[in-house]
Amino acid sequence: MPEQIRPEDIEKRSFEIITEELQERGFQRDVTTGQLSVIKRCIHTTADFDYSETLCFSDGAVETFQSLIREGATVVTDTNMALSGINKQELKGYGCDAVCFMADADVASEAVKKGVTRASVSMNRAMSIPGPVIFVIGNAPTALITLRECYDAGMYTPAFVIGVPVGFVNVVDAKELITESDIPYIVNRGRKGGSNVAAAIVNALLYDMRGYDQK
Repeated sequence: MPEQIRPEDIEKRSFEIITEELQERGFQRDVTTGQLSVIKRCIHTTADFDYSETLCFSDGAVETFQSLIREGATVVTDTNMALSGINKQELKGYGCDAVCFMADADVASEAVKKGVTRASVSMNRAMSIPGPVIFVIGNAPTALITLRECYDAGMYTPAFVIGVPVGFVNVVDAKELITESDIPYIVNRGRKGGSNVAAAIVNALLYDMRGYDQK
């Protein structure tokens, strides 16, 4: 029979189940509390326990991301779906903004003219934003490729990259380009990811800050 759960307790019960199943699966990764929060929220979003093994964090990734948020960093996404999934109220509390240029008409026009993807044009546009920029990529591997190319050329260093594009073409290699750099990152290795996962990672880190800041 289905469990009788009050609507306000459904998420709490979901995370209890995730914790129990991780233990049953013998989860033994040496992760911080913040990293575990990210892993659990990605599992919660996808019902896929592979994220417990494939999510990768650069050294001090959680702390770096949260420090950037406290500095008022701008969050740039590669899809409006990811943008819509990020908790704007949490960002607003730190004076942060979140934007996506993918649907802008001039971005589409420039992409056609140059024979590149809109994601690539969007990343170049985001590089002109003043202050630190957190790139949240859940769909377009070309966004990660563009960021790495500009980084290698000495043109731009992203403050932080969440790289979880989903798919088959260039996805795995594009993610590796980020993990092989000195750019602070959270990346999901392999083909899995998506805009919902990208937003979930941001929200997990923001909610972790709220818990920390209230202690």
